Amino acid sequence: MSTQQPAPTRSPATNRIGYEQNVYKGATSTLCAGCGHDSITAQLVRALWECNVDPYGIAKMSGIGCSSKTTAYFASLSHGFNGVHGRAAAIATGSFVANRKLLHVAVSGDGDTASIGLGNFLHMVRRNVPIVYVIENNGVYGLTKGQFSATADKGSTLKDGLRNDLEPVDCCALAIEMGCEYVARSFSGDVKQLVALLKGAIAHRGTAVIDVVSPCVTFNNHEGSTKSLKFAREHEEPLHEIGFVPYYEEIRVDYEPGTVQEIILHDGSRLVLKKLGNDYDPTSREAALVLLEQARREKHFITGLIYRAPEPSPAFDEQLELVETPLAHLPDEFLRPNPEVVEQLNQLWR
Repeated sequence: MSTQQPAPTRSPATNRIGYEQNVYKGATSTLCAGCGHDSITAQLVRALWECNVDPYGIAKMSGIGCSSKTTAYFASLSHGFNGVHGRAAAIATGSFVANRKLLHVAVSGDGDTASIGLGNFLHMVRRNVPIVYVIENNGVYGLTKGQFSATADKGSTLKDGLRNDLEPVDCCALAIEMGCEYVARSFSGDVKQLVALLKGAIAHRGTAVIDVVSPCVTFNNHEGSTKSLKFAREHEEPLHEIGFVPYYEEIRVDYEPGTVQEIILHDGSRLVLKKLGNDYDPTSREAALVLLEQARREKHFITGLIYRAPEPSPAFDEQLELVETPLAHLPDEFLRPNPEVVEQLNQLWR
């Protein structure tokens, strides 16, 4: 699916593998001016560049919705697949099994993930498929004129005053319940935090879910919305300051005095967390679920690394015991049994 291309000569404006940041950009966005999704795109570009990801070695997956346009706006040199509504997780799972040498990035929305795609999302998580799964969460269906989505908070209102009386789906809580070992929540306007979380997700070996509240400036940025810019800025409660240290750099913690916790990722990179006013442990599954329930009850917008498993489980390809060579690169003689073997198999079932 992917062909390694020679990288240009490195200069001060390039990353460790010789690419300028512009290489990781895509088409010009057609989303509404000020859309939070474009802020997420910008941080994806930055994270991929700073993590030295091969721009030809990325597989981008999406479904349907404003969020699913994002994959056109970054990594234009990479492969992409815009599938049907709610199937980004399933398509990404199949693509990973075919070629796990690619970095799989799925960008979905609150409707694409928490409504029609909920079953696909949960099965991707329980299988621990190595995918960076970004949810651009604005609480409304922007393409169909702003109806409530499944993540809209109870008691929030639409622009016309209609009140939502249904409990919201919390994608982070569901991901933790299903065994996800890297779960985070952020705000599209919090550049420093989001970049660090994306870098951690790229380095993580397994499913990494980042739920990003991304205000819809057209349909859900008014008084009464709990997904608006104003509400997010007034109610955001960061769990910690986050720094990302790549595996190839010397580990230096340059924060002010305070409690610091390091989360070591699969490739040796580290997330460095500085506590902000509370002694929250992101390696406790029970504490993560209690935190999310308390935040929901008190209408707090908690952001940061919510959960990272202290002892990661085998990823999906390890569970399947796949051969080292990606299935997409295996020749036909390895994939198709000869007639004698087929006949032996048929005899077993006769």
